[in-house]
Amino acid sequence: MATRGIVFDAYGTLLDVHSAMARHAQRIGPNWEAISAAWRAKQLEYSWIRSLTGPAHHRDFAELTDAALDFVARKFDLHDDALIVDLRAAYRTLDAYPEVPNMLRSLRSKGIPTAILSNGSPAMLASAVKAGGLELLLDEVISVEEAGIFKPDPRVYDLAIRRLGGDASKLVFVSSNAWDAFGAHANGFRVVWCNRTAQPDEYGLRAHAAEYGDLSTLSEAFS
Repeated sequence: MATRGIVFDAYGTLLDVHSAMARHAQRIGPNWEAISAAWRAKQLEYSWIRSLTGPAHHRDFAELTDAALDFVARKFDLHDDALIVDLRAAYRTLDAYPEVPNMLRSLRSKGIPTAILSNGSPAMLASAVKAGGLELLLDEVISVEEAGIFKPDPRVYDLAIRRLGGDASKLVFVSSNAWDAFGAHANGFRVVWCNRTAQPDEYGLRAHAAEYGDLSTLSEAFS
């Protein structure tokens, strides 16, 4: 596949959004995975609601992430204030998926520009990229804050097109989130769906996207 660049979603694609709670699983209890899933779902819900209700209601992703954690803490009766503080900090330093650094190194060795396009705030992304050891493996880290609205608004995807040059049809967008992959497809990108949890097809993605279970062999598709 010839391309001018590859644009990655960050959370859930390069970074394991459940690693924050996994680090503190013993303190949370046996249902930590369900709580982590609820945190992620509420975080995304807040981003969509803030986008739909207009610019006056925009808050950055760090604030929404913390608000979502506060909600699930109340819902699941997590009353340990120190734990909540530690979980907030852990989300700023999420683990990269194990295959991600080598995959990015392989793309870099082929001279293919790489970028992140993420809902994350600039400070969140800087912290996460550093913690994941990805600082020297990416050419651009783009936050939706430049557009003041969250994915899948078209203005967000336009940020990557402007930053990397060319047009969307010459760029590849990689996301583990089906709604995000569809957003990129709707805005003209060639799309890779990293279907890490073997979800069924959504939005007809399988007709429009290459599908991978993880990113370990992604670079093989590019020369």
